[in-house]
Formats: sequence, C-alpha cells, structure tokens
Amino acid sequence: MERLTGRGLALLIVLGTSFALAGCAGDYHLPRFGDSSAEIETRTPEEIYLDAERLLSEGNAKQAGDMFGEVERLYPYSDWAKRAMLMSAFAYHESGQYDESRSAAERYLEFFPADVDAPYAQFIIALSYYDQIVDIGRDQDNTFQALQEMRDIIERYPDSEYAKSAQMKFELALDHLAGKEMEIGRYYLSRGHYTAAINRFRVVVEEYQTTTQTPEALYRLVESYLSLGLTQEAQTAAAILGHNFQGTTWYARAYALLTGRGLVPANAGDSWLNQTYRQVVLGEWR
Repeated sequence: MERLTGRGLALLIVLGTSFALAGCAGDYHLPRFGDSSAEIETRTPEEIYLDAERLLSEGNAKQAGDMFGEVERLYPYSDWAKRAMLMSAFAYHESGQYDESRSAAERYLEFFPADVDAPYAQFIIALSYYDQIVDIGRDQDNTFQALQEMRDIIERYPDSEYAKSAQMKFELALDHLAGKEMEIGRYYLSRGHYTAAINRFRVVVEEYQTTTQTPEALYRLVESYLSLGLTQEAQTAAAILGHNFQGTTWYARAYALLTGRGLVPANAGDSWLNQTYRQVVLGEWR
C-alpha cells in the first residue's frame, strides 16, 4: 500500500513550518513530549508544533500526532492549529492509527472545506480505508469504503494531484472485490455447485468487467455451463472471451473445451450472456 511519507515532507514545505523558522529554532530549547500539561500549556503554538515535527522526523509518528493535537487543543483558532490538524492526520496515518488519522482529516474538511489542501485531507481519509484492505478471504467493508472515498476524490477534485492516484487505487480496490467473487465462485465450482458458481462469475462479468478477473470469470462460465449441459450459454461466454481476450490462455482453454465437444464460440441461445454479447461485441446498448 502507498505510504504518505513523500507527500508529508512536501506538505511541511507547503505549510511553511520549520523552514520559515529555521533561523530561530535553535535559539530556545524545545521540551519533549512528556513534559507536564502545565508546562505544555505555557508554550507557544510554534514551539509545540516544532516539537511535534521533530518527533515525526525521528520516527515517533504516534507521539507526533498527539503533539500536533495539543496545538489544536490549546490554540484552536490559530493558523498553527490549522496546520497541526492536517499534520496530525498525516502522523497518525504513518503510525497506523487509522481512526485517529481519519478523524483529524474529517475535522479539517469540516472547518476548511474549500482550502487548497482539502483534496489532501480527503485523500488521507480514503487511504485510511485503503491501507486496511486485507486479503480476499476476509470481510471487505474497508474495500467498499475505500472505493467510495476514492470516487469522491475523483469526482470532487478531478484536477488535483491526487485524482490520478485515487483512480489507480479505485481500480485496484475494484479488482480486489472481483477477486473475492472469483474465490467464492471457484470454491462452489470445485464442489460441483455449478449454479452457485455461475452466480458469482456473473457478478464479475456484469459488475467488475473492467478488472483483471474478467477473462477467468468468462472461462469459468464456459466450464460451469458445459458441466450443466448448457452448451449455448457456454458458446456465448466463449465468444465474449474470444472477442475481448483472444490472446489469453483463458480463451485457449475455453476454445479447447468447446471444440473437444464439437462446439465453437458463438452467440447462441437467449440468456443474460446474449445481452452482454450484444453490448460488448456488437455495441448495441439499447
């Protein structure tokens, strides 16, 4: 999964943090995060912010997130609080504290929805879900959330620097969901539950047809339909596969299955696949 480190370093420059104060930063001692609350509350927002920045540079992302939060708590209406809010979201994400990261980014968008860094805050929210996507054998709630958030970036900030990355991650997350359907479909197929398997492969062909899972899904449909003796459906699935993915091993295998039974790929019969054939091959969408 993509980390935020590169953008975070760039963000420090954009926000004008310690670089603007580099000449005076060495003139006073920055107490470490661990001083008493009373001591922290006597410090300026600049001092607290710079200490949080130091913690982040030293790899103490969780502590940095907490320290950035102190700026927001003690000086909620300052410009430093605005900067700290976004950097808190970044730091928490780096430490794997995804709920805290998302919360800080959501507060930023609530207070500064039209700000120049609003797309970045939205991107952090999306990544907080995307970076928690687990293997296809597990629950996919985070995948669905990541898809929604990535779509929001693409639609709301199409000209931002994050739109391209969001589009790429949207497609990867979609492929992940299609992979989940394929895993279940293959499970049913291996146990001879052909109708249940077909239902899963159909979802991939109809709802995830732009993913890398589609060629195999079409081949598995050929395999499943032939197992049920539904030759016309198998022929149509193979015809769609041949039109879109003729050079793949999946088509070669489907063609071998059909010709081994004296059949060829063709738009035959009258099933849901015939409509797909008309749309994909003939371009008839009405």
